[in-house]
Amino acid sequence: MNSWPHKHILTLSNFSKEDFKIVIDLAHKFKSVTSADIKNLPSLKGFLITSLFFEPSTRTKNSFELAAKKLSADFLSFHPSSSSLAKGETYLDTARTYCSMGSNILIIRHSLNNSPFEISKNLDSNGFKTSILSAGDGFNSHPSQGLLDLYTLTKFFSPINLDPNILFNKTILIIGDILHSRVARSNIWSLTAFGANIVLCGPKTLVPEEFSNFLNYDNPYDLVDPIKDRGKISISRSLEKSIKNADAIITLRLQKERMKEDFLTSIKSYCNDYCLTSQKLDICEKEVPILHPGPLNRDVEISSQIVDRYPNCLINDQVANGVPVRMALLYLLSKVNLGFKVI
Repeated sequence: MNSWPHKHILTLSNFSKEDFKIVIDLAHKFKSVTSADIKNLPSLKGFLITSLFFEPSTRTKNSFELAAKKLSADFLSFHPSSSSLAKGETYLDTARTYCSMGSNILIIRHSLNNSPFEISKNLDSNGFKTSILSAGDGFNSHPSQGLLDLYTLTKFFSPINLDPNILFNKTILIIGDILHSRVARSNIWSLTAFGANIVLCGPKTLVPEEFSNFLNYDNPYDLVDPIKDRGKISISRSLEKSIKNADAIITLRLQKERMKEDFLTSIKSYCNDYCLTSQKLDICEKEVPILHPGPLNRDVEISSQIVDRYPNCLINDQVANGVPVRMALLYLLSKVNLGFKVI
């Protein structure tokens, strides 16, 4: 197997099919091992991993911490409220402080777009070997969520040999606040890499027509997209029409904390049109998998009946799969600076 090519993981736009497959295969191995009697592996013993979450988080933050501990790494957790940020320290200086303490990997979540990239550029120019792993920046990118969603859908459609190529020509419906969603952007990069076609569904204010050309825009950070033939993106305003041909559905939360103006006439109107309910789901003749990155607002973007009773609701699977996927990412980044090859 080829060596892992990425010192930092900031986006999925520069992942090759081989990169995606390496993560999926390694995550599956970790999931199998940790599901057995072995609770922790010695793979990262002696490594220091630090989470710098400048934004609140439940699933991502805790699953990264659990992933690090399952690999026997030492783990530091940064808390903004009790840090020197209150005294005027910049997030760049905070990151450099933890690097100077010996952190091998910094896991960064920040409300500003491109902040993990700015940190990685600053650290590289100052000679630090520390790797940066983005845990979400603004509404730009959320690589680990895009990877765990890819893993979850691959496992659903191809449970035996776990081949993401099974997604070729499948229609993945993503519903809701695409404009402010870093998850949607990362899902587009990961799923179209294997030929899945994405339908983005929502009102014009939250799903602008420009998103149909998302894959044609300049790649973030001047990176090269290694995928030559990606799936296509289309826009829909009708949830009922979109559901009819969907092979999988991803619902998204309204990102109110990132909205700088009113994007909706009313929540009630939005729910009537775009909340995923059992009645709307009945239009689809197949029992499709349902995903949601969380946190979810019950009966706003998805009904409680689907969350609690629909047999193919994979929200809990996503949470469970997040740990081995993040174990894989930490393991891969830990080997980069040591010059090791992926096993």
